[in-house]
Amino acid sequence: MARAPHDVPSPDPSLPTVSGLVVVDKPAGWTSHDVVARMRRLAGTRKVGHAGTLDPMATGVLVVGVEKATRLLTWVVGQDKTYETTLRLGQATVTDDAEGELVAVAEPADVEALTDEAVTAAVARLTGALQQVPAKVSAIKVDGRRAYAQVRAGQDVELAARPVTVSAFDVHRITRTHDDAGRPVLDVEATVSCSTGTYVRALARDLGEALGVGGHLTALRRTRVGALTLEHASTLDELAADVAAGRPLPVTTLERAAAGLFPVRRLTAAEAGDLADGRRIGPSAGDPAEGPLDNEAVTAGLAPDGRLVALLRDRGERGARTAKPVLVFLPGERFPETPGPPAERGRDR
Repeated sequence: MARAPHDVPSPDPSLPTVSGLVVVDKPAGWTSHDVVARMRRLAGTRKVGHAGTLDPMATGVLVVGVEKATRLLTWVVGQDKTYETTLRLGQATVTDDAEGELVAVAEPADVEALTDEAVTAAVARLTGALQQVPAKVSAIKVDGRRAYAQVRAGQDVELAARPVTVSAFDVHRITRTHDDAGRPVLDVEATVSCSTGTYVRALARDLGEALGVGGHLTALRRTRVGALTLEHASTLDELAADVAAGRPLPVTTLERAAAGLFPVRRLTAAEAGDLADGRRIGPSAGDPAEGPLDNEAVTAGLAPDGRLVALLRDRGERGARTAKPVLVFLPGERFPETPGPPAERGRDR
């Protein structure tokens, strides 16, 4: 049972303000917004956000940014993700998951006739580059309104397919069982690794449709977002215990987070100072004589003392390339040539 709000501890005011990413093992029944609200109390700041919504029924890795780290969340959202999931074949729901009402139930004989080989063959066809129609109960806007709001109001919603990549769809177990009403179903336990924007609920729906019996999601646990996994995660109760004991929150610092997201560029003090003032410096990737120019690649620029100064992108034509700061974390700062000890920013995970 989650603590009531008045029972949630606040950080010791003598501790420095934490800035970094906190990996939360989200419990079932909580919205991502619920977790952010709890983290605001635990971190002692309103400046908290999350990277990638998890539905209330889902559990697992929810990356939360605190203070300056909220500015990294846009890039964290774009990372590939891995899920442990259970998909039920034989029944379709309005939400493509177990929280929605049944809209179709397959004939028992059709479910019983499904072979494991047919299931794994259909899974293989849902692996790789796909055009996926998102789940109707999603936050995508249609005519200015969220799709889930329109569906819950009884309206029919048509969403356009979008490109996604399912890099792995590994089936571990297929269980033949029955639902609470005694109807036969197949429960498929699998691991899915996919690009951002992929709906695992939609994979369950599409697998069921491909097999002619319908399908929906019954369990979902996110185990990885980019380089951040459940090994880095803490439960909300564990985080509350840290705060109650006067310990700083366990964070992945800005520097470690950026190094896990982007190539790292070690800056001179002069380069760091120029970036802190918003000026361009020499290109991060050199100035290639031939081949395509990558104007989208992001590099993390670290000062001589190890702090994250800015995120950079190379710009310009051949012979005139420069690195432009796209996000500055230490505006106006000055940096010694000799590295000093990094500032204390909480316990680094």
